[in-house]
Amino acid sequence: MGLLDGILGHAGEVSIEKLQEEFKPILVEGEVLEKAYKVLRDMWVFTNKRLILVDKQGVTGKKVDYQSIPYRSIIRFSKESTGLFDLDAELKIWLSGSSEPIVKEFSKKTNVNEVYLLMSKHILE
Repeated sequence: MGLLDGILGHAGEVSIEKLQEEFKPILVEGEVLEKAYKVLRDMWVFTNKRLILVDKQGVTGKKVDYQSIPYRSIIRFSKESTGLFDLDAELKIWLSGSSEPIVKEFSKKTNVNEVYLLMSKHILE
């Protein structure tokens, strides 16, 4: 992920190996990290059981909010791929009880189809 992508709010993929230690205390037995995407300090982390939204707060980023979304709470999702002059791809997720989707933009370098397939695998099973 480049600096420009981060400034524009576009997510790029992060190595799961680098996140193992940070997430170890909050993963339940049998839960494993599958994919992670980062925008500056914030992340979207996909496990085999849930989606975790990570919001690092404050100047130092030491205060961290982990929001867990069980896949069963997702009622609809969509993807918009990049176009010829479009620099980003977009993923939208609607949760039960919420009318507005969670929206995430991905850089052109990130394969949004991988994210879409991963969500499909967990939500449609």
